[in-house]
Amino acid sequence: MERGFLTEEHIIFRDNFRKFIAQEITPHTEEWEENRQVSRDVWLKMGEQGYLCPWLDEKYGGCNAGFEYSVIITEELAYANEVGLAAGLHNDMIVPYIDTFGNEEQKMKWLPGCTTGEILTAVAMTEPNAGSDLAAIRTTAVRNGNGYIVNGQKTFISNGISCDIAIVAVKTDPKAGAKGISLLVVEDGTPGFSKGRKLKKMGAHSQDTAELYFEDCTVSASNLLGEENKGFFYLMHQLAKERLLIAATAQSMAEGMLDATMKYCKERTVFGKPVSSYQYNAFKLVDMATEVELGRAFVDSLIVDYLAGKDILKKVSMAKSWICEMSNRVAYDGVQLHGGYGYMDEYPICRFARNARVNTIVGGTTEVMKVILSRMMGL
Repeated sequence: MERGFLTEEHIIFRDNFRKFIAQEITPHTEEWEENRQVSRDVWLKMGEQGYLCPWLDEKYGGCNAGFEYSVIITEELAYANEVGLAAGLHNDMIVPYIDTFGNEEQKMKWLPGCTTGEILTAVAMTEPNAGSDLAAIRTTAVRNGNGYIVNGQKTFISNGISCDIAIVAVKTDPKAGAKGISLLVVEDGTPGFSKGRKLKKMGAHSQDTAELYFEDCTVSASNLLGEENKGFFYLMHQLAKERLLIAATAQSMAEGMLDATMKYCKERTVFGKPVSSYQYNAFKLVDMATEVELGRAFVDSLIVDYLAGKDILKKVSMAKSWICEMSNRVAYDGVQLHGGYGYMDEYPICRFARNARVNTIVGGTTEVMKVILSRMMGL
């Protein structure tokens, strides 16, 4: 499909990044999957090549690059099924909190390292009893002199083991609900801050996901992002972009799964004929391809609108809901069309199917998206 927002420069960047994935990431995937954590070396190599936070201002180590480059990085990792390297999470969902709401001292302290891979980030919102309902978090931060005393627990934190800093959502005014939430940057090694076990997940095995604990953890007041009790607003500020990138991830994974399945079905024979030559299978592939094509048109229209500064929150919530579910339909049919080999981890479709499942959950579940949309529609 012709993608009008990509220039020749973008295409060159994309081709180079594809080569980087093939040379520096894919050969190590099996090892990282076993270790349940990506090597720190690849983050440093990403930084050397300018693939970390390229949108940042040059004074912080960035390239002042447009959003198109973030899209390319996110999509190419997804198409290659290398979602264990959570570059999109670091680049476009966490670091922007510091750049947008941090003061100059905080930016100079943390942002340069975010572009080199020397500082990896995590955002800690979810708790054992609070997921989509952020107002229900229980982790508290009590002011004590020039700092805060933080107590609580976070779970399902991507980059939780490898992170050097975590942006932690805390209650600074427990009686105020969502209006009492603040964001604190907690640095690795801070007394009272500990990382729990690596969580064993259904997919994205090489992306370390962990529980984080805060026990009388003293955090300097200088690590407060923005204003106290404005944290919920700050988190909501990034929603449209986050949902757009999740939708783009799911879309590119669907494209990767479709291509892998088409290739297999044309090459694999059953009763002397290619799998794809049987009418039912051919029709199934046509349906998969049609949905993938619809998803690409939807995502690209939203990228164009986002680049133009338009309000996309309603449509991107629809895209996040529908495309992530569509991607899982493609995964299901892809595994089925592979037969027994679809259940074997050595075949790309198997890992794709495991990895695709989480997209309907992260960034707000499909059901939460529909609740939000029903309210937007006045239902």
